Amino acid sequence: MEMEKTEGGKIRFAVCVSNMDYPGSLEVGKLYRVIADDQANAHGYFRVVDESGEDYAYAKDRFFPSEVPETLEHALSKVV
Repeated sequence: MEMEKTEGGKIRFAVCVSNMDYPGSLEVGKLYRVIADDQANAHGYFRVVDESGEDYAYAKDRFFPSEVPETLEHALSKVV
C-alpha cells in the first residue's frame, strides 16, 4: 500500500503529540505508521493503526510527521 504523499515527499510515520479524548487508542510520544488515504488527507486526517490494532483516521494536529532513516523504516516494515 502506498503511503500518503505531501509536498516534501512521502509521510510514512508520525509521532503522536496529543491523545486527548483517545487515551486508550493513542500513546503520546509513540511513532505510528501513516497509511495512505486521500479522502482522510483531504479532510485533515492521518490514517494510522492505533492501539486497537485497527486503522483509524485521526486529526493531523494530533501528530508530528517524522522522517526515519531508511534502515529503520526497513526494520519497521518487518514488524508485524
